[in-house]
Amino acid sequence: MRIPAHSVCTAIRDDIVAGVYERGSRLTEELLARRYGVSRVPVREALRTLEAEGFVVTRRHAGACVAEPTEQEAADLLEMRMLLEPLGAARAAQRRTEAHLKVLRGLVRLGQERARRGTSEDLRSLGGWFHETLAQASGSPALTSTLAQLRHKIAWMYAVEAPANPVESWAEHGGIVDAVARGDSDRARTITSVHTERATAAHRLRFPGGAAGAERADRVRTSQHPVNTPSLRH
Repeated sequence: MRIPAHSVCTAIRDDIVAGVYERGSRLTEELLARRYGVSRVPVREALRTLEAEGFVVTRRHAGACVAEPTEQEAADLLEMRMLLEPLGAARAAQRRTEAHLKVLRGLVRLGQERARRGTSEDLRSLGGWFHETLAQASGSPALTSTLAQLRHKIAWMYAVEAPANPVESWAEHGGIVDAVARGDSDRARTITSVHTERATAAHRLRFPGGAAGAERADRVRTSQHPVNTPSLRH
């Protein structure tokens, strides 16, 4: 059975973000195919996609390598997100469905409950799901795709400190959903802008210096990541 290139792409991207492949390191088709248990064809297609996304560059005499973005490029990503997240929220207020609202409200209830209890282990992933669903509610596939790419690249380039006041952070999530539910685009844009700006201040660049990069666990480096298994996120 031929493994879809997008599944291979997801696996390689996840490993780049996790630090399995260091910035500037070579990505050979043969080794990647062996690692993910696929042929070289989907690997080749995946590398082309990742190059278009900015995770991979092709160098003369070296082939595909993990990109080495500059500090300015990293800063630009945060600025782009600060512009696009509020736009997505404003569009969501106009275009959301009841299904979107149900998921958003459920995530807010869960996030607020865990924030009050001080159980913050899952808050980051809950926040990611929240913002991904909010982007989907915008009704714009292009905007949703762009924001998803930004989130991946920002997670790769930055370490994020936990919110000093997670209860307040999830109260902002709740305010965004309330504005979206009322169809109040201006209010949704404003609250999301404040929320995104506050979240951006908690980001710390992983390079140069490599301090945050040193936090990568050896188990992540050596873990196998087969893509031809049911557990893969498609």
